[in-house]
Amino acid sequence: MKKIILSMITASSVIFASNLATEAKNAGLTPIPESKTELYKLIDNPNNPITDVKVKLGKMLYFDPRLSKSGLISCNTCHNVMEGGDDGVSAAIGHKWTKNPHHLNSPTVYNAVFFDKQFWDGRAKDLEEQAQGPIQAAPEMAATPEHVIETVTSIPQYVKCFQRAYGDDVKITFKLVADTIASFERTLVTPSRYDAFLNGHKDALTKEEKEGLKTFIQVGCASCHNGVALGGSMNAFNIYATYKYNNVGDFKGDKNGMVKVPTLRNISQTAPYFHNGKIWSLKEAVKEMARVQLGKKLSNKEADSIVTFLKALDGKKPYIKAPMLPASTDKTPKPVN
Repeated sequence: MKKIILSMITASSVIFASNLATEAKNAGLTPIPESKTELYKLIDNPNNPITDVKVKLGKMLYFDPRLSKSGLISCNTCHNVMEGGDDGVSAAIGHKWTKNPHHLNSPTVYNAVFFDKQFWDGRAKDLEEQAQGPIQAAPEMAATPEHVIETVTSIPQYVKCFQRAYGDDVKITFKLVADTIASFERTLVTPSRYDAFLNGHKDALTKEEKEGLKTFIQVGCASCHNGVALGGSMNAFNIYATYKYNNVGDFKGDKNGMVKVPTLRNISQTAPYFHNGKIWSLKEAVKEMARVQLGKKLSNKEADSIVTFLKALDGKKPYIKAPMLPASTDKTPKPVN
């Protein structure tokens, strides 16, 4: 009798998991593929194909602060891949320790390849276009395309790396530098136990995490946080109520008032939350988002359940060893502070 009961419980659990995975997919949730071939179909750019040589060079450029006007700020400064892919402060800090004038929070670079649009206002269509922005932005890296080209071409090792990546007759342009950085960023993908669950591994999530996923779907979170990124598309903000820190910064979204939905992947590692980074508690962020976007007041039990699921979105990061950068020469531009 005991064996029969255990068998019934196991069968019930399997059915629940199978139904939940189907429910999740029907709600628009899509896992990161287990197959490397299928993954590359999602992350590669036909106009900027990923190669190992380009990724290695892109990583060097991503970590190189000499691309900035001050010689102090790299892409990794605000999008630190050694932690959550962001900078852990409310508003990004850039050139001359300037706080972002719109009080905008740095989004994570991890899984950004899955976003439909880049930047909070969605003004860049892909990572290649996005990579050009912060380098030139006055409150960020504050450089010019000319500075970047002069810096890279003044360093013989960089020139050789570009030749290996693109051919001996390569012309190093600002766009090519940004495209190469994007090649590295396209590899920053973090598959999690959640993905394993949707890919058919029924025991990848705990009972509590499965219940949290079900709550996440039933409450309506998946209406915006969907797709592979669980976010990354454009959506209206302040739908049912006004965000309680709406007056911090002057950000209003794009010309239509649309705001990019942040990814929920690795969300436990990317506090503070919202576009202006004013909420540090994940539970508080869940409750505030439900109030503002869904018009719902979540109970503590519902919020805790969703948070339990969200923590299962912490993924396995690619191993990244900080690169040794090539030495400057007499022709390398001097820092301007």
